[in-house]
Amino acid sequence: MVFESVFNALNPVFNPIVNTFGPILTIFLIAAVVALITTVATKLLVNQDRLAFLQKEMKEFNQEMVAARNSNDPEALEKMQKKQMEFMGLQKEMMFMSFKPMIVTWVPILVIYYWMFQSPLLNQVAVNLPAFAYYVLLVPLWHAIPLSYVHVPLGPLAVSWFGWYFLCSFALSQIFRKFLGVKNASAM
Repeated sequence: MVFESVFNALNPVFNPIVNTFGPILTIFLIAAVVALITTVATKLLVNQDRLAFLQKEMKEFNQEMVAARNSNDPEALEKMQKKQMEFMGLQKEMMFMSFKPMIVTWVPILVIYYWMFQSPLLNQVAVNLPAFAYYVLLVPLWHAIPLSYVHVPLGPLAVSWFGWYFLCSFALSQIFRKFLGVKNASAM
């Protein structure tokens, strides 16, 4: 099977890292590399100036739409509804901008996720968080969802390898985006 051959090809790459640094730091490093790659891909593939312009236009349009609705002026509402068709095209352009980096990074990231999911070295990881972080990050909600990929009993204040990856990836993505000046296509 293709996935098994990919898994077997990645073992010699990642297993020495796991054996050297341990599973928790390895997951952190993988999250850092994936976050950096996706952020750089976004920086290179998305026109940041055009994205900023589109976000500004959409924000102004939304403010005008709210004002027209609050005024209860039928002419203003009709004008805004006509203008809405134009702005649907802008939303489509913004959505296409956000898909470009995803198309490039999607397959390699899925391969890495598959390796992490299949790796017995990582599947047994449970990271204990400080109580404050555990509750602020809403981890109890994660525990309410039955997860078939968790192969280790999670104690109180703990997250599985995927939860740890998610926390690291999200935080590092925000840091890399800030340093590289990358805008979010969904931020308006």
